[in-house]
Amino acid sequence: MNLHDILADIHALEEDLLVFEHKYGLRSETFYAAYVSGEEPENESWVLDFGEWASVYKTWLARQTDYRNEVQKLQLQSPSLTGLIRGTRQSAWPLFR
Repeated sequence: MNLHDILADIHALEEDLLVFEHKYGLRSETFYAAYVSGEEPENESWVLDFGEWASVYKTWLARQTDYRNEVQKLQLQSPSLTGLIRGTRQSAWPLFR
């Protein structure tokens, strides 16, 4: 997965997270901390949403790590912002040429 794909995935996941955040009135990190500590939904109809929300958030966290790792690799090749942008544009070659 190149940097462009990772970033696109992050944005799509964030859209999904926003739906849950608006529906339940909580930020995802607040929800996820309670969920992984074992809190159960008080409403039976929330069970599927909570499972999906947790899964999306966990994937989002993993993509954030992937993003940071790929950026670090690019920064080793060219530490400037211009070099970083060029490196990301090359990984998304057909989109920016």
